[in-house]
Amino acid sequence: MLYDVEMKVNGKPVTGKVEARTLLVQFIREHLGMTGTHVGCDTTQCGCCVVHVDGVAMKSCTMLALQAQGKAITTIEGLAAEDGTLHPMQQAFRDHHGLQCGFCTPGMVMMGVDIARRLPSADEKTVRHELEGNICRCTGYQGIVEAILDGSAKINAARA
Repeated sequence: MLYDVEMKVNGKPVTGKVEARTLLVQFIREHLGMTGTHVGCDTTQCGCCVVHVDGVAMKSCTMLALQAQGKAITTIEGLAAEDGTLHPMQQAFRDHHGLQCGFCTPGMVMMGVDIARRLPSADEKTVRHELEGNICRCTGYQGIVEAILDGSAKINAARA
């Protein structure tokens, strides 16, 4: 049986027909064709699939598409400006070499934006603790942590 689902993804209304078991990450990738959100483990361990649901970081492999009914979803594709200007957190990842293979990067960036929103004065220890649900097998995390600290500072300075 298929169910209708409606939500806003990156500010645009989207609709679709999904099975009750369809995960949000599947809807984003397979139904909407937005492949920036990655699937790394299917067990909520790695954080590659982090998106924002009504402004809060969520592993999209833990949420059914039907649970997102009427909600606002932001994916990695929704961070940069329409003209291609990178979001401050994306730019910070670039500046601080916070990526290598790039597989975990979308989830790390989305988590970084969430950390900046929730914990505007987070220090390195706090950022490392907040990233415990996100796995990177390439970088050793130092560039990621530096990027999140820098991106957070820029995001929060712009809010002030």
